[in-house]
Amino acid sequence: MKVWVGDRLWEAEDARVSPFDHAIITGDGVFETLKVAAGRPFAVRRHLERLARSAAGLGLSVPDLPTLRQAIDAVVSVNDVGEGVIRMTLTGGPSPLGSERGTSGATLIVAAGPARAWSPGAAVAVAPWPRNDRGALAGLKTVSYAENVVALNWAHERGAEEAIFANLEGRLCEGTGSNVFLEHDGQLVTPPLSSGCLAGVTRQLLLELDVAEEAGLPVTALAEAEEAFLTSSTRDVQPIASVDGRVLAAAPGPLTKAAAGAFAALCERDPDP
Repeated sequence: MKVWVGDRLWEAEDARVSPFDHAIITGDGVFETLKVAAGRPFAVRRHLERLARSAAGLGLSVPDLPTLRQAIDAVVSVNDVGEGVIRMTLTGGPSPLGSERGTSGATLIVAAGPARAWSPGAAVAVAPWPRNDRGALAGLKTVSYAENVVALNWAHERGAEEAIFANLEGRLCEGTGSNVFLEHDGQLVTPPLSSGCLAGVTRQLLLELDVAEEAGLPVTALAEAEEAFLTSSTRDVQPIASVDGRVLAAAPGPLTKAAAGAFAALCERDPDP
């Protein structure tokens, strides 16, 4: 296995990141995860655009697009990735032991991994901690994931596959690594970005396909829905089977099937929509 660190490929056992890297010390960094299907990373342009937005939110400089694409293509090619994932991480770089960032510049890391097999129907649990939709990191895809780790472990302890967050106002927000769609009054809806949720690539593509619209709802609406599903770049469309132990009427329901079909058709006809 080879990984990209800095400006070139390394054998994984030889790759090194400074123990003083600001991502390690403070969680100062951003990342993107892309699925690879039939040897081709999906929606590269959108992921790179979001990486740049997240980096700008932290004040991190981003390598130029040709360098980023070169790193992705090199990792896919050298590791012969047919079906899998690519993880791009941009860190704050070597820094002092504190919140102040150093002057060495960001460090780019690109690695490949196997595709994950998701369950056909996810059990989810509503986390007891709210997502801070007013914080400096709201809507940014940063490596500061400890909150998600705690919530996901909490969900796993209760037999759930994913934890769902409400925001500070008690409105439905997102999962630890997913966006949420649900049936409401016969329509398919998803929380707006103003809820504090991440602007998921799969989420945005489904909105552009006109299979759903944005709507702000209380988190309690999820358990009351006839059907619901999760989206992410590795799970595509994953039906939700139950919420806090309450089994939903349909998993997948007709709206979920339609959304999954429309997304699968898009992936088939355009690898970089």
